[in-house]
Amino acid sequence: MRSIAILAACAAFTVGTLPTFVHAQATGQTSQSDAKTIWEKFKGSWNQTKGAAKEQWGKLTDDDLLEIEGRRDQLVGKIQTRYGITKEEAEAQVGTWEQKRYRDM
Repeated sequence: MRSIAILAACAAFTVGTLPTFVHAQATGQTSQSDAKTIWEKFKGSWNQTKGAAKEQWGKLTDDDLLEIEGRRDQLVGKIQTRYGITKEEAEAQVGTWEQKRYRDM
């Protein structure tokens, strides 16, 4: 069951980020700067954002979210620890989530 969830997350990440990747290549823009912009907005509204993070990753505690304080690398690490997944899998989940959250902002 867990491997199906991991496979689904990886597939969702691949499908969700392919257009962004292609667009970034076509326009010469780097997705790293886009990610920084997104996380600057997330940091600015962390109280609202942490609620969405808690909905997405229910195993994160309130203390985890306080410790993360809007830092992407901390979020990835906490997800990796709480869910027992690889860093790449956690990165993929956060990437998919941040794209959806950014579109909803």
